[in-house]
Amino acid sequence: MELAHYSDYAVRLVNTEEPARNKDSLTSVDAVRELFGPSAQAARRATEADVTRFRSVRGRLRAVFTAADAGDETQAVDLLNSLLLEFPVNPQISGHEHRDEDGRPKWHMHLADHPSNATAGYAAIAAMGLAFHLTEYGVDRLGLCQAAPCRNAYLDTSTNRSRRYCSDRCATRANVAAYRARKRLETERSQSTGRTAENAQETTPRTER
Repeated sequence: MELAHYSDYAVRLVNTEEPARNKDSLTSVDAVRELFGPSAQAARRATEADVTRFRSVRGRLRAVFTAADAGDETQAVDLLNSLLLEFPVNPQISGHEHRDEDGRPKWHMHLADHPSNATAGYAAIAAMGLAFHLTEYGVDRLGLCQAAPCRNAYLDTSTNRSRRYCSDRCATRANVAAYRARKRLETERSQSTGRTAENAQETTPRTER
């Protein structure tokens, strides 16, 4: 069941906030609707009340990523299970817009939108997608960007489980910062060695001829 791609819903929602930078783009109904992407029908259900509800779900999803990033698998799973219990999904078999060479539908599993409200629908899909990603690829595939102050969530799909940053931009910024730090350390060590040598020369007694 290729449902792990629904985990992108969780990443999109979590990354509407940058706590370290005190930034939050989830401030309006339009912002909520944008999260749904091409799912216009689900987005139309969004109201002002969903802004607050989405923020609450966002905090709980971030907690899942935080626990996973810290290596606490049990905590990450427990937090995600609580979301799955609160926001159940409606799985359906779908074949829309997917046809084989004979024009027959390519049947696949699809997570239907929850009928009650926009938050419930989005949370159900995000939580289930994240659950499929976690169980298929492992808890260590959920992470938070290591390029301070960015702490955006990401899903590691690299073959060697080596991803540490949410984007190429953050990876480049972190590498540049690390390079500059190494150069500063080398300079400081060189200057320290030079001063030590100078002091040694000054304290060495001269031999009278």
